[in-house]
Amino acid sequence: MIKHIVQWNHGEHFSEAEKKANAERIKSELESLKEEIDGVISIQVIINPMETSDRDIILDSEFETEEALQQYQIHPEHVRVSSFVKECVQDRVCVDYQIK
Repeated sequence: MIKHIVQWNHGEHFSEAEKKANAERIKSELESLKEEIDGVISIQVIINPMETSDRDIILDSEFETEEALQQYQIHPEHVRVSSFVKECVQDRVCVDYQIK
């Protein structure tokens, strides 16, 4: 199993209301990909981390195999959602690792 964790901060040029609306849309659209893309075990998006956190939005996901993660990344629905995410965020950090 592969763990895929991505973290972002909101784009600075958005108002607080826009940041909240963008985060809710990001959560909804990313989490919906589980039902659309084969090989996805789970997708959870956290949009209200504790104040001690360094990031505003966290994607925590699991995939059956490394190949499943690669297919997810190029899937047209992920590419579409990813384009929206890129418009809303900055400071992307990602870690992928295998769970044995």
